Amino acid sequence: MNYRLFALLLLVLPAHAESLTIMAFNVENLFDATHDPGKNDETYLPASEKKSRSHIDKCNKVKVKRWREQCLNWDWNEKIVATKLKVIGDAIKQVNDGQGPDIIALQEVENIGILERLRTEQLASLGYQTSVLLEGKDSRGIDVAFLSKLKVLDAAHHEIVFSASVRDRVGDTRPILSATFELPNGERVTGYSVHFPAPYHPTVMRESAFQTLNELLADIPAGQAAFAAGDFNTTSEEDMKKDVLARWVRPYWQIAHDLCEGCKGTSYYAPKDDWSFLDMVLWRSGPEWTMTKSFLANDTPDQVTTYFKPDGTPNRFHLPDATGVSDHWPLVLKVKRLK
Repeated sequence: MNYRLFALLLLVLPAHAESLTIMAFNVENLFDATHDPGKNDETYLPASEKKSRSHIDKCNKVKVKRWREQCLNWDWNEKIVATKLKVIGDAIKQVNDGQGPDIIALQEVENIGILERLRTEQLASLGYQTSVLLEGKDSRGIDVAFLSKLKVLDAAHHEIVFSASVRDRVGDTRPILSATFELPNGERVTGYSVHFPAPYHPTVMRESAFQTLNELLADIPAGQAAFAAGDFNTTSEEDMKKDVLARWVRPYWQIAHDLCEGCKGTSYYAPKDDWSFLDMVLWRSGPEWTMTKSFLANDTPDQVTTYFKPDGTPNRFHLPDATGVSDHWPLVLKVKRLK
């Protein structure tokens, strides 16, 4: 097998075969405080390791001023990492009366080590048996991942095929992560955790990603349930102008946030005062399953002042005060068995 799984060898809470809860959660730069060779993770280091000329020179090459200053000045120490893990764990516990969803598709996770810390430190009592993360080639060092209460039978990366005209941008992209989950009754569900190219990349790159995803779906037996969850990076403006969902999603999938009553989106772009469901959960139902509910997991009581800006938009995690959680709100889908 070409994946790394870490099983919890303790009593775990079983998922129910008659229902399933899936979360998409872009955790925004979940990094440890140690440099991973070959990755551009210099921002996420303690201040004591940012004094060398080589570090300063590399940071000064960052073109975006805010990112450059973070690279130079943020003190991303172990206390900060612990705080980041806690607020992410608190958001996850918003689901299922504090027990969390059955499956979480995560984006922007640095490595399996920090994912395991989330599972074993913040979510230890919730029954997550398995962490799944395969190292990708993203230049920033962020990967897609799964946490699951269900047994994971296999996992694999699937590279997105881009046209030659955009290949100079591929270093800033991630492959699709697939996993096969086994329900307590032996039934299988296939999931895909995705983080499509960012909105500043051309639409054709996201279209290529959707095409790859839909080709993967075509290989799944027609009677088997499947889902895709994560950060699809399709803005509401792009969808309105280019009918992205109508052309690339609705013919193949059901869209969870169609059921999300009163939801504006998972991400807010202040310059255009625009909400988007950058984060989606897509469901391809087998004959025995149906979507029942979708909602945002963003209202942890002790985070009211930290997960929301004063204007009610997502509050990204930032320093030096270590407040906020993520610039994305997690989206949850519940499905149930009909028979």
